[in-house]
Amino acid sequence: MTASANHAVVRFSTVDLPRQHRLAMWHDHYASLVLRVEVEPADDSSFEASLTARALPDLHLLLGTMSVTRIARTHSLIADGNDDLALIINRQGVITAAARGREVALQNGDGVLMNFGEITRFDRYSFGGSLSLRIPRAVLAALVVDIDDAVMRLIPRHNQALRLLTGYAQALLDDDALTAPGLQRLAVAHIHDLVALALGANTEAAGVARSRGTRAARLRAAKAYIIENSSRQQLSIGMLAAHLGVTERYVQRLFEIDGSTFSGFLLAQRLVRAHRMLTSPKFAQSPVSTIAYDVGFGDISHFNRCFRRRYGAAPRDIRDASTA
Repeated sequence: MTASANHAVVRFSTVDLPRQHRLAMWHDHYASLVLRVEVEPADDSSFEASLTARALPDLHLLLGTMSVTRIARTHSLIADGNDDLALIINRQGVITAAARGREVALQNGDGVLMNFGEITRFDRYSFGGSLSLRIPRAVLAALVVDIDDAVMRLIPRHNQALRLLTGYAQALLDDDALTAPGLQRLAVAHIHDLVALALGANTEAAGVARSRGTRAARLRAAKAYIIENSSRQQLSIGMLAAHLGVTERYVQRLFEIDGSTFSGFLLAQRLVRAHRMLTSPKFAQSPVSTIAYDVGFGDISHFNRCFRRRYGAAPRDIRDASTA
């Protein structure tokens, strides 16, 4: 995910375009290049759309309206390798989201998490609007246990975190909001946390156990334990196995089936936490070594190597870039 240099609010509307060119210009300049989706309106001649968007570090906000239209991430488009996750909140009208062989109907205020790396489709049946929050998968994976299980599950409008998130996100689309980089980073972190809270309501262990069995529920519990205790340098697979009441080999098998490992998942949690601390004004005066130890690393050289491998830059460079 990339963000503009000044993170300015961008506004665009087809009202400003000749009617005969609206769809073509929208598709060429926004749908295919910026949004990376296919747009198929019910009626080309009556197509209408508008958007207010803002790209911030690790967060892309988009508030838009559109006439009756189908929007899709097709097989050819997902070849771009973008696996961002997008939380879509319906603001007006009725839309249906489809992916993974499942359809979710969204009434006013409902939300659903989508994966940009999968073939997806949205059908809008009447003129209306929606709010989209696009976040890198790695960010949410560190905050939500079993993030893939949260994809394509309805988040009802009465979810308190979702309602708070909607108002908070819309406020960030104000032209005068958050011009200071430090405030921007703080607000983005708040958005991430609110999204995690909203998604957590739909990934409770009991629901996972019903849908995918005891093994999935135990994997979720294992990941939750790692996330909660990742700052403990002595955290080991043996400690996790004892907490779950199973053998170490069983834990290894859980992660193997999930396509990961205990050590890999633990390392990812520590690195993501370190990155957030390095870019947060709250920890601006904390030495890099202190942050490394606080997130669970026992060796600063190992931390630096792992951090550079994941983020392509040294920890100090990430900090310097965030304060520039």
